[in-house]
Amino acid sequence: MNEMSATQWQSDGELAEETRRLVAATETMMAANARHHSDGIENLRLKAIVHELPDFLYVKDRDSRFVFANAVVARSHNFDNAADIAGKRDFDLFDFDLARKYFDVEQEIMSTGVPALDMEEIIPVAGGKPMCRLTSKIPLRNDRGEVVGLIGVSRDITERKRQEDLRRGQSALLEMIARNEPLEMILEALVLLVEAELDGIAGSILLLDRDGTRLLHGAAPSMPGAYSRLIDGTPIGPKVGSCGTAAWRGKPVIVSDVTIDPLWEDFRGVAAEFGLRSCWSAPVLTSQNNVLGTFALYSNTVREPTAHEMEMVALATHIAGIAIERKRGDERIYFMAHHDDLTGLPNRAFLKERMAKTLFQAGRNNRKVTVAYIDLDNFKDINDSRGHAAGDEVLKELAARMANCVRASDMVVRLGGDEFLVVLVHQSSHDAGILRRLRELQKAITRPVSLDGEELLVTSSIGVAAFPSGGSTPEELLANADQAMYRAKELGRNTLQYHSGDGENAVDIPLSEEEELRQAIVGDQLRLHYQLQVEVASGRTAGLEALVRWQHPQRGLVPPGNFIPLAEETGLIIQLGLWVLNEACRQARDWQDQGLNPVTVAVNVSARQFADPDFACHVHEALERHRLDPRWLELELTESTVMQDVDKALGIMARLHRLGVRLSIDDFGSGYSSLAALKTFPFDRLKMDRSLVEALPADKTAVAIASAVISLAKTLKLTVVAEGVESDAQLEFLRWAKCEEAQGYRFAKPLPVDEVVKLLK
Repeated sequence: MNEMSATQWQSDGELAEETRRLVAATETMMAANARHHSDGIENLRLKAIVHELPDFLYVKDRDSRFVFANAVVARSHNFDNAADIAGKRDFDLFDFDLARKYFDVEQEIMSTGVPALDMEEIIPVAGGKPMCRLTSKIPLRNDRGEVVGLIGVSRDITERKRQEDLRRGQSALLEMIARNEPLEMILEALVLLVEAELDGIAGSILLLDRDGTRLLHGAAPSMPGAYSRLIDGTPIGPKVGSCGTAAWRGKPVIVSDVTIDPLWEDFRGVAAEFGLRSCWSAPVLTSQNNVLGTFALYSNTVREPTAHEMEMVALATHIAGIAIERKRGDERIYFMAHHDDLTGLPNRAFLKERMAKTLFQAGRNNRKVTVAYIDLDNFKDINDSRGHAAGDEVLKELAARMANCVRASDMVVRLGGDEFLVVLVHQSSHDAGILRRLRELQKAITRPVSLDGEELLVTSSIGVAAFPSGGSTPEELLANADQAMYRAKELGRNTLQYHSGDGENAVDIPLSEEEELRQAIVGDQLRLHYQLQVEVASGRTAGLEALVRWQHPQRGLVPPGNFIPLAEETGLIIQLGLWVLNEACRQARDWQDQGLNPVTVAVNVSARQFADPDFACHVHEALERHRLDPRWLELELTESTVMQDVDKALGIMARLHRLGVRLSIDDFGSGYSSLAALKTFPFDRLKMDRSLVEALPADKTAVAIASAVISLAKTLKLTVVAEGVESDAQLEFLRWAKCEEAQGYRFAKPLPVDEVVKLLK
């Protein structure tokens, strides 16, 4: 080899030493051939060395025909004898395009005399993956310096290239993880990297759901899409294929034949439909060995995995674990930064991030967005009376209710404390259902909250503003909704107020009957009228029965028959009953403070109010608050109320008796268990039902029953009050039958407070 070629060859850092040795040996061998084999033994020794070399070595003439090739070259082309390759060209060994590429390169080398060093060549291999070789081709000169051919030296670097590609793939995946790219993209790239390393294998990654019960689709780029959809959501368990079982056990599961393995008993048909015969799955684990999902390899042949395949599974599960754990960690950090710790609802930061985008999309699609600013009424009282832990429980319950009231496109945000914001995205530019949805939202808030066996009533004041008329930016919308909410509080709370689009004050939203009644209870619209109870014998005042009325702003004075059933149905009867109890105690004390003679005030108690475990406490608090002696308060209970739960009723009545209040059984004679009630419960008075009184004295049966009731009451030492007395004839009968007291229109209709004062004076 002349000086130039030797110098160029020394620049090769990859195969320099090896190639110099091979070239020297080849030139020596060629020189020996030129001397007509003058030294046969040396020639044979050199040939043996060349044929034992692990690298590819060959010599070609000027026409790129093989003059000599070592045994490795011959075997690569399926020749048993190295001499058989002599005289052949690449056109005889490869397809035309590849052979022409080699030929052009070699002719360029021989025509210019410039070697080509460290060329990477991809050599096709029948029935397998291509081979990658690192090849150097050097011009071969004679004694006169003329190029007479070339020497080629190649080394199989397929495995090295595979390792390099694998390392590059791993590095790329770790960079994707570091850049926080979407998890789906990372997992798909991971599966493709593994598949590129293996023959006839398809990979799949499944992710364990948040509940830890089902496997969800993660990535399966080469698997049939229909199969991936079928197994999406598969539960984990001790006998759920390879993946479901691996996630259940937390250990790899190798199934070499899915058609006979009992783990695949319920999934054989699915596997057969897609030609899957073996499946090897391993759990993807956190650093604390908690299962995150599974990585599986599928083959369409029945076999066990090779050691290399299991190495790739281990590599894939490790990287997948890093990616999934990082993603979930980021999600947790994002969630904590954008959600309220107590309720789990989005917070102000989330609202700020999302609201501008919501309004932009609404404007582009010509849709409206309604925001409802919600403030819970008197919530501080719950914290003060029951503690912040109880208040937190109430907030969590109400937050869940609000979240359940909205659609997926809507948003419920906790702004802080007891303030919330609901963002409703209209389905069209004129969504008529928004008002109905707002009312349903308020109704959900107002349902009693059960806390330690007690029901708490929480109301809300809601201010509403709509985009774009009520504000074109998030800041304007919130400010206007906030203004409307304060207007709702000023109007008595527990109501909805809508901010108009022209910059004026908030305007009223028409209320439903339930909302009107709720507002009446807290908004000073209820009134108590009092019906006189007189002593039959003397005509003197014996007491007063408090009867509630509703002073409606538009409809005037509404009688109880028009709203008590609604109160019973909606649960407002408890709140209404407490108002009546407190107002009656307050008024009774006020009359006494005016110097009027003390008079007993009777209050009706509903079944739901009586069933409240704290009812006796409420009575005690009302008496204490208004400084009323308990003997001037009477509670009227119907027989149906006390007969619902006898033991519980007896306990409550005993506590009431200890307070010193009087108890009367109302509407006696209207049911079938009246006598049993008299026998069982400690009543002080008996109020004979008006249906019995109105038949007196003409109806002989009524006369007999009334007489018997009065006689029985005297025996039991109960005072009898006849209700609904309207005629002199009825009064005369009652006087004759020795009935102590009576009430009805014969004496006076229910009177407002000022007229009662005149009567008492």
